[in-house]
Amino acid sequence: MNKSIENWLRSSSYDIKTADAMFVTKRYVYVIFMCHLAVEKALKAIVVDKTKTVPPKTHDLFFLCKLAEFELPAQHKLIVMHLNETSIPTRYPENIARLVKDYNKTTVQRYLMQTKALLKWLKVQLN
Repeated sequence: MNKSIENWLRSSSYDIKTADAMFVTKRYVYVIFMCHLAVEKALKAIVVDKTKTVPPKTHDLFFLCKLAEFELPAQHKLIVMHLNETSIPTRYPENIARLVKDYNKTTVQRYLMQTKALLKWLKVQLN
């Protein structure tokens, strides 16, 4: 496997483990942030695989899916949409108190589980 692809996948794995650690410590806003980052990096691995080029510096998950030349299954579209929508607010919070309130344990646990399922599916796309 291409070293760049391996690096993107290792980094994605590191980020989802960080999301798990943030969940344990109840830093829920950062769980969402790390979920987005893990998916972004997995998608960039696929982009490298499909295009044989360096992926663009973007955080737009749907754009990366387009570059990777695949359609997300219905069960994964919703989590990608949610992660895409939360990318900017969790990266640059204008109202951290509101984010902390909105991203409670139950909501974040659902995001985390759905992200892990998506990551598993994305890795299959490389094989």
